[in-house]
Amino acid sequence: MKKIVVFTGAGISAESGLKTFRDSDGLWAEYRIEDVCTPEALARNRALVVEFYNMRRREAAKCLPNAAHRAVAELEQWFDVEVVTQNVDDLHERAGSSRITHLHGELGKLRSMRNPDLIVELEGTEQGLEQRGPDGALLRPHIVFFGESVPMFDRACEIAATADMMVVVGTSLAVYPAAMLVRYARPEVPIYLIDPGDPDTRMIRNPLHHIKEKATVGMRKLVERLLEEQRGERDEQRS
Repeated sequence: MKKIVVFTGAGISAESGLKTFRDSDGLWAEYRIEDVCTPEALARNRALVVEFYNMRRREAAKCLPNAAHRAVAELEQWFDVEVVTQNVDDLHERAGSSRITHLHGELGKLRSMRNPDLIVELEGTEQGLEQRGPDGALLRPHIVFFGESVPMFDRACEIAATADMMVVVGTSLAVYPAAMLVRYARPEVPIYLIDPGDPDTRMIRNPLHHIKEKATVGMRKLVERLLEEQRGERDEQRS
């Protein structure tokens, strides 16, 4: 069975109503990164950081998976699919995708400030300001802050290296090290880029197919294209 690795970013969730970080009206236009998304910010003003992510959880809870999320999940009917996402929401999970690696953490989880490997599920959307984990330590959002390493990047690279095809959707390929993931696909593996604009693709050395559509439209076109190719291959085998 052909292995498809789908690499997604904020653009796939934007069509569900979640603000992206880098757009002119995105979250960073309203908040300074230094105030809400760094280890120093958490130490300096814990209440602001905790409330920022509580707000993000409330916002995400109101949103539903869109046609692009559902199309990604639909591919599992015919292909071996793994999703690697820069997103911290759970829209891929709610759409039905079964194998998801979150590069930058997850809104629905908290982790110990003493032991980063101690990760707990958050019930509901609200983290308590003084909420503590099983080890007695204060909990923090399970989010990769700016300036921190990306612990799941090595695992994501291993996944990318297994791809027979890679689909890149909803990411500007401007956030590092995540953007480097495309370099870990084998040289002959085709990469399908779904983006209505013209992101910088100079790092992509593989055969590149650019579908210049927003995520919901582009993913549907890609699914139909892949199924048509699959039918053609079956017809050739019969003849």
